[in-house]
This record gives sequence, C-alpha cells and structure tokens, in this order.
Amino acid sequence: MTATRSSEAAGGDGTDPRRASTAGDGSQHRGVAAGRLGAVASAHPAASLAGLDMLRAGGNAVDAAVAVAAALAVVEPNSSGLGGVGYLLVASPGATEPEVLDFVGRAPAAATPDAFIEPGSKDHGIRSALVPGAVGGWLAALERHGRLDRSVVLAPAIRLAEDGFPVSDYLSGVIAGLSASLAPYSSTTEVFLPGGRPPRPGELLRQPDLARALRIVADGGADAFYRGPIAEALAEFSAAHGGLLSYVDLAAFEPNWERPVSVSFRGHRVYCPRPPGSGLQYLQSLAMLESAGLSGLQRGSAEYVHLLAETFKLARADRIAHTVAPGEAWQGLLTPAYARYRAAAIDPARAATTDGVRFVGAGDPTAVRAGSFADAMRESTTHFAAVDAEGYLVSCTQTIGGGPVKGFGSGVVYGSTGIVMNNFAHWFDLDPASPNVIAPGKRVEMCLAPPQVWRDGRPFAALGTPGSWGILETTPQLLLNLIEHGDNVQAAVERPRFRLFDGTRLVIEDRLPSQVYADLSRLGHAVERIGPWNPAVGGAHGVVVDPSTGTLLGGADPRRDGIALAY
Repeated sequence: MTATRSSEAAGGDGTDPRRASTAGDGSQHRGVAAGRLGAVASAHPAASLAGLDMLRAGGNAVDAAVAVAAALAVVEPNSSGLGGVGYLLVASPGATEPEVLDFVGRAPAAATPDAFIEPGSKDHGIRSALVPGAVGGWLAALERHGRLDRSVVLAPAIRLAEDGFPVSDYLSGVIAGLSASLAPYSSTTEVFLPGGRPPRPGELLRQPDLARALRIVADGGADAFYRGPIAEALAEFSAAHGGLLSYVDLAAFEPNWERPVSVSFRGHRVYCPRPPGSGLQYLQSLAMLESAGLSGLQRGSAEYVHLLAETFKLARADRIAHTVAPGEAWQGLLTPAYARYRAAAIDPARAATTDGVRFVGAGDPTAVRAGSFADAMRESTTHFAAVDAEGYLVSCTQTIGGGPVKGFGSGVVYGSTGIVMNNFAHWFDLDPASPNVIAPGKRVEMCLAPPQVWRDGRPFAALGTPGSWGILETTPQLLLNLIEHGDNVQAAVERPRFRLFDGTRLVIEDRLPSQVYADLSRLGHAVERIGPWNPAVGGAHGVVVDPSTGTLLGGADPRRDGIALAY
C-alpha cells in the first residue's frame, strides 16, 4: 500500500491528462494513492480497507466495491445503508462500454399524492420511503461479475457493525446536528443517540441489529431481504407505524441492468445512467462547453466560473422539463446542434435567474426556462470507486436520502432490523403538473449520477461525488479538472468547487483570489463564500487507470472522511 506524488506538471497546455500529474501550484494537499494491482477510494478509511482486503483475497474490483458499499452502510450511516438506493457502473474486461446497474426502488403501491396530506410526511418519517434497492443491487453485481462468496464480501461490514467502530469528528458532528430530527423515533435514538446523546469522537458505535440483518443477507441472499424474514420485519414495522411500504412492494423489487447514456468531450467519452437518472444534466453541460469553448479562460477566474454557472443553469432547466417526460425526448438534449443552440443563450455579462433545482410550477417569469428541440432543430449520499489490473472499473453512488433534514434518510430505524430507511419520496413532487409527480410503482427522477470516463475505447476514470442536486454541477467541475486541465485524480478532487441554488445564488469555496468573488458579484451572482473546504460541494472520490504505465491511481476528498488506498 503506497501513496506517491508525481513530479509531472498539471496540464491544460497539451499535457496528457491520462498521466499522474500533480496540481503544480500548491493546491494539492494529499498524495495520489498508486498501485499496480488495485485501487479503492471511498468516504471512510474502514470502507476503503474492506475493499482493498477483497482485492488482496483474490477478488476483483466488483467484489471490492460491494465490500465498500456494505461497510459504508455501517460506518457512514447518515449517508447510505441497507435501506437505501443507488446506481453502479461496471466496466468489465473486453467490454466496449460500461454497464449500469439501477438499484433505485420504486414508489410503494400506496404512494399517491393524497397519501401525503400531512405536512412534511413526504420528506421525512415513516411515510417517506421508497422500496430499498441497495441489497438487491449489491448482490446482483456480485452474481454477475464478482469472484468471492457474498459471505466473504459482507464479512467486514458485519464485523464493523457488531464490534463497533470509532466515531469520527465528522460523523459525531453530523449526528449532533441532526439530534433533534432523530429524537422522535425511539428505534433510531437507541442506535445513534445511546445514553441520550450523540457519540463523541473516538467512541465506539455498535449496531448489533444491523450486524444480524447483514448475516441474514450473507446466509440467505436477496430472497432473505426482499421475500424472507427481513422483508416481513420491515413490512410489519411500516404497517404498525403508518408507513406505506408493504411486503408486496418489497417482494416485487428487482434491480435492472441497463445501457448507459454518454457524450464525447475532448477526446473522451463520458458515461452515466439513463433517465430517470439526472446525469444527462452534466452530459448536456459538457456538450455545451465543448460547443462554447473554454480556450482562453483561466480556470478559477470569474469568467470561467460564470460560463460554467450559466451553462449549468440552462442544462438544469432542460433536465427538469425533460428527464421524466413521456418518451425519450431527452435524447435531443445531447445532440451537438442542441448544445450549440443552448450555449448561444448564455449572457457573458450577466447572471441569469433560476427557479431552483426542482419543478416549481409557474415560478419566476424571468427565470431560465427549458429550451425547445424545435428551436435547435443535501448531505446524505456517498460515492466510491474501485479498479483492478484485470480490467474491471466500478463507479457507484448510493444513498438513503436526506432532503430537508440532510442526513439519515427518513430518520427511522425500522425496529429491530437496525436498518435506517430512505426518504426518497421527498424527491417526487405532489403537483400533478410536474412530470415527476408521485404515483404507485413510479420511478423517481434521481439526482444520483455516477460517471465513468473512457479514453481510446478503454476505461480511464471513475470520478464522482455525492451532493444531492449539486451532484449535477460539481461532477462536471471534477471532470473538467481531470480532462480539460490535466489534473491527477487527487488534485481534481481538491480544487475549489461551487454549486447553484435558486435566483442567482452561487455558493462557492473560499480559496480563490478576492477579486474573483467581487467580479462574480458584478456579473450579478449572489455570491456566498462558504470557507476553504466545505462538504456542501460534495465529497468526491475516484480512481484512474494510467494507460501509458498501467498504474492504478486513487484520490479521496478531504472535505469528509475519505481515503484512497492502492497496492
């Protein structure tokens, strides 16, 4: 296991972006994890170590990724778990494109707009859950591509849940900040507020009920979770407390293998899940930037940030209008002609107004609106990646949701299962005019959007981030750092980032020259400086294959508890 820092200068000037270049300007604070046989990057050291252990035990990157996913369900319980959902991309040896595994559960059969009359019930609490898909997704990935038995892959998570793990400063602070929202649920406070208070940094957090659930899955597989004792316990708890999730909903769940959607950008091909996944927003953004051009703009300048922000606003408006609309009209968003048409709408001298990240009906009449094809002709998610020398590359984003509470999904541990359930009903709308209105069995518009980048027909990188709807704005910034500017994976993760909210609000880290913020304000942006390092702009992790050397590289985000390991 080694961490190295390359001596190459960062690109943007013709340097091969596939090389392990350093930032070269003092902005990189960690070295790149580098190895010959495998690399893993995730939001917690114990999870990354679980993945590396699978590689050392003879497993491949898929085994490693599932071990990471299960371990994160224990050590990062505010962000993901057995009650959650997600997407996973797998590049396998000899493949011509990655496969997408969609393990996002659908709305329960009882989920109609009328079921959420009580204010806030769609956003938090017992009625806010969709069918949990994480366990089905993990096991489907293992069955299709894994090499190790599921009992081996789940063993690190079981140990962490049963023996406990030291709570980090970050997790302690998250639990403390959410204590009031978790307090109404006694099954939750028994686990995460032992003794009536948040665990202090360094204290062990044990989850014996969760360990028991993981053992049941290790022994009985997906059937034990969706049609066996766990499903029965989840459904019984839901019914007893007024929830919508039923045994029938759970028994009907199946993860789906799908083809990805992609665009070409600067000689690379960027892939992500298809709609109702929302990654097409950043694919469209990249297509528009390819059309508009970034040459001559200094990265981090006001002009550069402004161009990116205005591009993201236009792509966001199109995503809201078209992602879950009937049919596949969204395919037109990614055509070169439409990209040129939308890029032409950017005002280089003035920030446009937006209604925000979701459907709001009539909204602000001055706000950015979706384009016509005819005219052209929060912190509760985690991202991780793994790669091996055999040719497997995995990129995954999974979550239990967050919404207004920004952590721990619904906030409800479902009785003695130890499982925190998601709150992804929050991501549906109740307005019948919205294409994303909730309905029985419906697929929700999903902000998760893990990417893979291929170069010369081969896997190159899996670099992504959590961050709710901010994912669709921070991910293209990461990809630009890697592809356009030639950063190594760690430097690409560490660069300052921003995200957008409603109106002209621009939330940005405070590591750029003061003049940049002043110039952005003059362009009409409502600039909010959020300190030098802030998880509000995500917690990115990624791995890269250097095709000229075969070296496998990993980078992890210092904004959270992330770490990259390689060997």
